Amino acid sequence: MALRFEILARFNRARAAELILPHFVCHTPLFMPVGTQGTIKGLTTNELEEIGCQIILGNTYHLALRPTSELIDEMGGLHKFMNWPRALLTDSGGFQMVSLLHLADITEKGVTFQSPVDGKPMLLTPEESIQIQNRIGADIIMALDDVVKTTITGPRIEEAMYRTLRWIDRCIKAHKRPDEQNLFGIVQGGLDPRLRDICVKGLVERNLPGYAIGGLAGGEDKDSFWRVVAQCTASLPEDKPRYVMGVGYPLDIVVCSALGADMYDCVYPTRTARFGTALVPEGVLKLKHKAMAEDVRPVDPTCKCMVCKNYTRAYIHCLVTKDAMGSQLLSYHNLYYMMKLSRDLHSSIIQGRFPQFVCQFLQKMFPEGDVPEWVCNAMEVAGIDISSCCAPFPLSEDEHLTVCEAR
Repeated sequence: MALRFEILARFNRARAAELILPHFVCHTPLFMPVGTQGTIKGLTTNELEEIGCQIILGNTYHLALRPTSELIDEMGGLHKFMNWPRALLTDSGGFQMVSLLHLADITEKGVTFQSPVDGKPMLLTPEESIQIQNRIGADIIMALDDVVKTTITGPRIEEAMYRTLRWIDRCIKAHKRPDEQNLFGIVQGGLDPRLRDICVKGLVERNLPGYAIGGLAGGEDKDSFWRVVAQCTASLPEDKPRYVMGVGYPLDIVVCSALGADMYDCVYPTRTARFGTALVPEGVLKLKHKAMAEDVRPVDPTCKCMVCKNYTRAYIHCLVTKDAMGSQLLSYHNLYYMMKLSRDLHSSIIQGRFPQFVCQFLQKMFPEGDVPEWVCNAMEVAGIDISSCCAPFPLSEDEHLTVCEAR
């Protein structure tokens, strides 16, 4: 295996760890920005280093189309091609097949889809996905899985889970650089605990360098979301990294970290920046609003990033959606926020004050104490007492009658 994962401290299920990859020593929990075609829109690799980014995610599907994996390989791999000295992770391309294109078919052989270039059918197999990722050269590569939205029910979920297990063996066999790149398997199974358990056990038997929890953040209710994460993290190996795919909301990351997850990725921080929205401790700040037009405060008065030190809300209000500089400044700020959140999660676990950090985080985001019930339920399972920042939930009529009868 081309990684070493050392847990430095814990609080119940939460872990702070050192993830040693070929190109960088990372500290978890960590968030990975998505650089679809080898770039985070509007930001240089120097700026990404400056804000503390540890791993960038690249999209295998997009990179294979343009500039092509063959060209990237000729240029010495994606690290050299994009001038990024730290770690990289590439997805398998499977998610893009489902989310962006009209699928012709998913068979045991692979995924057949329409080429966005000429409309002709193309086939992506587990073997080809791994070959492309071997050429790209990321520190972590993902197995091709059969991706199904969690909102779908019925036999398709079970079919996809078992196919994902069969495909992992083809991915392992096709992987030619195991001493340089780490192949992660992806747990599927929808919202069915039985199927998730079968998939976890099957993947763990393969003794992979790390494991991802896939098929979430696709429209399922939050109560189902956290329960799947809790089930999977409880069953996955303690000594391997756990990656919850597609998760980028700060609240979700805090909850998943409390449940024992380590890694996250999402386009959310940069995509929402392009729509004029900043991430702040209270939640979000919409810079397009008229109220921002004469506001001379920084985006976040508590933030130490370059944007908050140098620019006012009023200035950014003038730029958002009209000038590329607006989205660049907010992308910088939002990723700085996510990197700081990652550092704070790590340090709070190391210093033994993780519960206090969680409570402070929730108090800023929910000053009225209206913490969502799903968060309270998840924290109870995680063994984190957040009663000091939660208002009591109003009792239903039946619950109220039960309390009265008990008295």
